[in-house]
Amino acid sequence: MLLALDVGNTNITIGAFRAAELIGRWRLRTIREQTADEWGILLRNIFSLSHLDLDAVDGLVISSVVPVINPLLAEMGRKYFGKEPVFVNAESDLGIRVGYDNPRDVGADRVVNGVAAWNIYGGPAVVVDLGTAITFDVISHDGEYRGGLICAGIGMAISGLFSKTALLPMVNFAAPQKLIGTNTMGSIQSGLYYGTLGMIDGILTRLRDELGPDTKLIATGGNARLIQEGSRLIQHVDEDLTLTGLRLIWERA
Repeated sequence: MLLALDVGNTNITIGAFRAAELIGRWRLRTIREQTADEWGILLRNIFSLSHLDLDAVDGLVISSVVPVINPLLAEMGRKYFGKEPVFVNAESDLGIRVGYDNPRDVGADRVVNGVAAWNIYGGPAVVVDLGTAITFDVISHDGEYRGGLICAGIGMAISGLFSKTALLPMVNFAAPQKLIGTNTMGSIQSGLYYGTLGMIDGILTRLRDELGPDTKLIATGGNARLIQEGSRLIQHVDEDLTLTGLRLIWERA
């Protein structure tokens, strides 16, 4: 069994694979202060509740954009699974080329998404990942990770509106009932939803113009399905894209 961890700034997504089958997926908060033992006990409890055998794990692969957690996860892997985790970066054996100016600068999750997109959908392709930041990752027609764009995420916009104004309330991100809000809550929700949609579709339009009309447009991340419902361009939603990419990279080792 392979255990794959995608460590983001807000959440850690965990997947358990039996061969190519994803048999379990969990999402935990990224708590930087947790010890290796706390991570290990948490995963042990998750496995127990899911009726999975901890001893069946024969590999541990991780993509992380939170470096401070990496030594703790490495210790957790050794102590609780008896395995040395493989941390993926742009210099790993990915099966695609990385065309970033300095490959070490690109986030591990972004190249992992590129690997998954190339293997599942082919190229050219664009992956929109709706995480703490909204990232756009571009794969060329011949399998090169070209880079992309990084934009402020939905949560940043919500917290910014709330913290930088005196009267605007905190809201949840949701599709509004109507475009024109007739109260403050509705107006904020409409602005957030259609503002995010407009940004995503606008950027995708420009990217497709540059890459060609056959470009595959894929969304992943927590709000991907909600965004696809209003998007005029997104063709595929793949909530497990990053976990799948981690499995594909592990299988190359």
